[in-house]
Amino acid sequence: MRRADRLFQIVQHLRGGRLVTARQLAERLTVSERTIYRDIADLIRSGVPITGEAGIGYLMRAGFELPPLMFARDEIVALVAGARLIRAFGGTAMARASEEALVKISAVLPEAERRRAEAVPIHAFSVRTADADRARLDTLDAAIAARHTLTLDYEDRAGVLTRRDVRPLGLTFWGQAWTLVAWCELRQDPRMFRVDRIAAMEVGATFPADSAQSLATVLAAMARDEAERQNRAMRRSDQTEQQERAAGTYDKTAGG
Repeated sequence: MRRADRLFQIVQHLRGGRLVTARQLAERLTVSERTIYRDIADLIRSGVPITGEAGIGYLMRAGFELPPLMFARDEIVALVAGARLIRAFGGTAMARASEEALVKISAVLPEAERRRAEAVPIHAFSVRTADADRARLDTLDAAIAARHTLTLDYEDRAGVLTRRDVRPLGLTFWGQAWTLVAWCELRQDPRMFRVDRIAAMEVGATFPADSAQSLATVLAAMARDEAERQNRAMRRSDQTEQQERAAGTYDKTAGG
């Protein structure tokens, strides 16, 4: 690890007013405690508001921020690739923001890292994201941020058009399509709506924050449901195997 990266990691570990000992830092960064003492002394001399002493621990006063000048190679790839994906598949405002983000990232990077960012060999191109779809995503994103209810004219898988009053909570991208995660007032339950099946929408009043209907709560419930579905599938598979073994028809090579 480069010394600059190590200094950055020390600052990150000291964020949030946590008391951290030199031994803990040394173990996390795989260096000696003497190296940690020297690095912390250099950080203090450079103006980083670290307090503490050897044998007790160190902490950093709240409010200190480092400019985002140091990125590892994988972090640069993740930032650039993520921005390019949003530019290709996101809403109009999202795409514009991703362009601005790429410019800002490039502006704060040292020359070597800037060249590395420009050379990231990961690109995303979309020939399916129409302007109307991008505008729809922007409307949904704005409604989610402002907690505005929506009335959707929604076409289901069978082509039947229904009207739904929903509380929009989040957007998910599945590689081929976007879905809106929302609390459906009709069903009184969370639902997912494919964005490309929303024929029309009307933005309504602001709805209050409700932890029982938050995106985090809904996603956690979905994760539990998926885990239970997988457990049921495994139990059925085990029961089938036991039955086949009892009948003498079990083939352990089946399925490859």
